[in-house]
Amino acid sequence: MKNSGILNTGIILVLTSIILCGCPKKSEVTASPEAQKEHVTSPASSAVAETGENGKAASLAGSSEERKEQAMAAEGSLQPIYFDFNKSFIRDDAKSVMKKNVEWLKSNPRAKIKIEGNCDEQGTAEYNQALGQRRSISAKNYLAEMGVASSRISLISFGKEKPVCTENAESCWQKNRRDDFVVVNQ
Repeated sequence: MKNSGILNTGIILVLTSIILCGCPKKSEVTASPEAQKEHVTSPASSAVAETGENGKAASLAGSSEERKEQAMAAEGSLQPIYFDFNKSFIRDDAKSVMKKNVEWLKSNPRAKIKIEGNCDEQGTAEYNQALGQRRSISAKNYLAEMGVASSRISLISFGKEKPVCTENAESCWQKNRRDDFVVVNQ
């Protein structure tokens, strides 16, 4: 009987401390890769919303808009590269695109980019996730060999989750076997 009384008291103490202290809140986790992409590019706009009605909000909005315009211009300058089925090496036709991307990166030395590896819908989600990662690593290594600092490059694999074409045909699948280059800050 004494042991059950001590056990009950212990349980009550633990439950009371949990109720009084509470559990730490979990950070918000994004469910989709698109949401992750939006999260990367949106901190400036959330800072503007939090500023309030004073004059600083207008100046922050201007700088936020400028950043968005720069990012859009940069994304227009960085072109995707495409891969063969089930391959992660840089094709000869992609090397000229990579050279142009290197030129842009060298002329914008403060820019950091994210390489997004993508695959077509064929194969399992796990396989395509790994293949997309290999493709983004291949592009990062190529950029590093051309003189772009690795510290400026982050990687993500979307596997088959982010197609640009959804038809069930080889011509469409080819468009989805790609690396996209996204500017994350300048």
